[in-house]
Amino acid sequence: MKTLFRYLTSVSFILLSTTLLSQDFSALEYRTIGPQRGGRVTTVTGTPMLPGTFYLGASGAGVWKTDDYGTTWNNISDGFFDTPSIGAIEVALNDPNIVYVGTGSDGLRSNIISGKGMYKSIDGGKTWSHIGLENAGQIGAVEIDPTNSNVVWVAAIGNAFKANEERGIYKTVDGGTTWTKMLHISNTTGFADLELLPGNPNVVYAAAWKAQRTPWTIISGGENKEGGIYKSVNGGKDWIKLEEGLPQGLIGKIDLAVSSVDSSILYAVIEAPGDEGGVYKSIDQGKSFVQTSSNKGLVNRPFYYTNIELDPTNPDIVYSNANPLLKSTDGGKSWTMMSVPHGDNHDIWLNPNNPDLLIQCNDGGANVSHNGGKTWSSQFNQPTAEIYQVAVDDQYPYWIYGAQQDNTTIAIPSSAPSATAVQGSSQTMIDVGGCETGPTIPKPGNHNIVYNNCKGRFSVYNKITGVGREYSIGASNIYGHNPKDLKYRFQRVAPIHVSPHDPDVVYMGSQFVHKTRNDGVIWETISPDLTAFEADKQVNSGSPITRDITGEEYYSTLYSIRESKIKEGLIWTGSNDGVVSLTQDGGQTWTNVTPKKMLKGGRVESIEPSQFNPAKAYISVDRHLLGDTTPYFYKTEDYGKTWELLTNGIPSDYTSKVLREDPVQEGLLFAGTEYGMFVSMNDGKDWKPFQQNLPVTPITDITIYRGDLVLSTMGRGFWVLDNITTLRNNAITSLKDTPVLFQPDNTIRYRTPRRSKGFPDYSSTGVLIDYYLPKDGKNNVQLEILDASKQTIATISSDSTKTKSTKEEVDNMSLSMSFSYFDNTLNTKKGINRFQWDMRQKGAWSDKASRSYKNGPMVPPGNYTVKLTVDDKSFEQPFEILVDPRLADEGIDEKIIAAHLAFENKVLDLLTDARKFQSELEAEIKKSKGDRKESLESVLKAIKNDEGAYPQQMLVPQISYLSYIVGGVDKIPGNEEVERLKDLEQQLQAVKQKAQLN
Repeated sequence: MKTLFRYLTSVSFILLSTTLLSQDFSALEYRTIGPQRGGRVTTVTGTPMLPGTFYLGASGAGVWKTDDYGTTWNNISDGFFDTPSIGAIEVALNDPNIVYVGTGSDGLRSNIISGKGMYKSIDGGKTWSHIGLENAGQIGAVEIDPTNSNVVWVAAIGNAFKANEERGIYKTVDGGTTWTKMLHISNTTGFADLELLPGNPNVVYAAAWKAQRTPWTIISGGENKEGGIYKSVNGGKDWIKLEEGLPQGLIGKIDLAVSSVDSSILYAVIEAPGDEGGVYKSIDQGKSFVQTSSNKGLVNRPFYYTNIELDPTNPDIVYSNANPLLKSTDGGKSWTMMSVPHGDNHDIWLNPNNPDLLIQCNDGGANVSHNGGKTWSSQFNQPTAEIYQVAVDDQYPYWIYGAQQDNTTIAIPSSAPSATAVQGSSQTMIDVGGCETGPTIPKPGNHNIVYNNCKGRFSVYNKITGVGREYSIGASNIYGHNPKDLKYRFQRVAPIHVSPHDPDVVYMGSQFVHKTRNDGVIWETISPDLTAFEADKQVNSGSPITRDITGEEYYSTLYSIRESKIKEGLIWTGSNDGVVSLTQDGGQTWTNVTPKKMLKGGRVESIEPSQFNPAKAYISVDRHLLGDTTPYFYKTEDYGKTWELLTNGIPSDYTSKVLREDPVQEGLLFAGTEYGMFVSMNDGKDWKPFQQNLPVTPITDITIYRGDLVLSTMGRGFWVLDNITTLRNNAITSLKDTPVLFQPDNTIRYRTPRRSKGFPDYSSTGVLIDYYLPKDGKNNVQLEILDASKQTIATISSDSTKTKSTKEEVDNMSLSMSFSYFDNTLNTKKGINRFQWDMRQKGAWSDKASRSYKNGPMVPPGNYTVKLTVDDKSFEQPFEILVDPRLADEGIDEKIIAAHLAFENKVLDLLTDARKFQSELEAEIKKSKGDRKESLESVLKAIKNDEGAYPQQMLVPQISYLSYIVGGVDKIPGNEEVERLKDLEQQLQAVKQKAQLN
């Protein structure tokens, strides 16, 4: 984000509102709600000097570190790295504080995130410096000279989507200050791996790999001259190609491993045609090789896997990471499958002092073993999930739905699902049918029904019965087919869209738009082929060696479908080969409305019909698979006849992912890109970063619901920004020298647990109050909450000195529900600030000042006013607190809540009275002597518990207990509670008379 403004043209910068550009939105923070289940991890490492310390590098979540053997993981790259995609991590052998990271994952999926070069830490990952190779693309390996940590080698695969000069082997001798390209074959061949010879780091092995992805195929390998294994014996000055015993024809991805106990032994796992693919072994430092195995599991999906590693104490024990994880104990001749927590294996590291202590990674995260892989640490402590899309249902609170890469679909609550939900230690999460690709869409009006796509297959899932009924269009498994031969071409993430006008109408896209009115039992096709369908792009994916046809490379399919919310039958579609289409009559006629100046072939990631003007729509087009990372956001206001490019303020390499329009404020737009969020308040003319505390990661989808901004990401799960009401206020674009109090959104009166750290980050119930201060201030900001009668309920001050008289002030208010307190979260900094009022009115008195009058009951539903006072100026805004709809369904209405609250306040008043009486009694005892003292002590025993275990509960604790069972709920007071209150009132009156303090 630090380089954003260099991309703004001088003309647009002048035109853009200075206030908007300089506005700080940091007070509006996102919260992460998980899932805590791990996502794809492509590299791991450890350090023998600190056996409990390990690192993982995720494909979209950055670098994480554990120092307790994988029990807990913490991100250490946020705020430092410009990309979340990690290719290799290496720790200096003689200093665990020195860590080098190569960005850009080496598993070249279509959604791979580009690398941004090398990073270095000299304090164990607390801080990082960028040290160059910004254009190296994906980095396959990093090696540190064990004799000098300033000497580092890098294997650069290159740009995954186009040829580039930066592919090659690099070396630095000054810790990354300068780099030298030591080996380069061509602009299409990079290097997937390199190894240094133990005992002589001037001997280097490097594995060349020709690789590139397009939207329609995977290129992995080429002619023999375009790949293979290279060796240098003089620190990279000269290189020879190793050939004896190796495949002489087509050759693809290669990974290497050198024995640390016998440097003459070198292994290579090689992608090659037929039985030539497999593991090769050299016992003479690469002069000759012998193939030890052609087991197909060793070269399964080589572009994605291909990793070999040796036991550091035994060269005959070999590990192969693919799908599955394989182990050999006889030098690579025979292999057995190892059990790991998740499939799709990518990397492994074994402690050289104890090879039974190891870390391994896969598409489910990273896992540590203390016993050679018999048992593993959990993957449910790494919030690194890759989520394809986001949807929400209409529960209270609403739940969030999405599909996790190489895992299940999931639904998780946006906030604590109940007042008794456990926070910080567990998460409510359910599988809702379908599979890893999604989308997964809850049915409006019946959240127990969920529509799913699984790699082109449609199904309807019932959360109550756990049954998913498949009604796939064509009823055919499309895996492995040449797309030109398919009747229906479906992307793995084929779109599903529920009509906003009729929840029984569901659309799904192949190359056609399909429609069902009965949950898929009957489908009708309502469009012609709405794609470009270029014949030369309809091919078997995977060349020239390994077929890989999973639907991810099916080109010329629909990628997005949206029906206008304000005009039924107005449907927009976008294809993954760059075609935008429109029907205004429910599919009877279609028009190609692709922007005329738009470069062809891009993926129309999202379409957003305007919710204010039927002629207006927005699209997001992604061309990164064609080697073009430029963002393309477009807007039309004439049903697609003309389009306007909307990218001013977005950096030139922030590939566009999704654009959504606010449903309340026209012109308020949110854009998700490859590296984060942006907001526009003038209908896309200008954009401002809207990243706040969000980590750098691709934003895959956005939805705006009940005033919240909900995101899915490709590497960090779901995030929620609660209450964007302030952004809808026109005043936000013209903030100047006067304080501004923004109108709070109406707030549902949920009962939720107190907020706690960790996952999921459920918010606690409260009214979010946003205000703007034109300058930094100290001790001069105050908020008051007024009820419908304009009576003050609570006063919150930023100045602790102003609340020193709070005790006396409240005491003098008698039965008033008002109280004042100091809160250091009531910020006084310049710019936009946010305060969350917990809806609490006055509680019971306590002899501990920090607790006195705090944690009172929640105020009842109704109309309220917030009053902001800055220095001598005051501002007011109204808002409403609403009944929890779940309570309303239960029959608990505003009258019952008010009656219960009145009763609860009587109990609290009695508790205050009793506690004050006890305090006065104890003070009087200290002053008294003789019979008077004995008499008062007998009274104290009647109201205060004795010391020790399990004392009999006396009067004051009994009143406190009644307060406990009455508080925290909304109900009709029970008869026993009413009678108990009367009894306790009489008891207190009796002991007061006996004490005769006044």
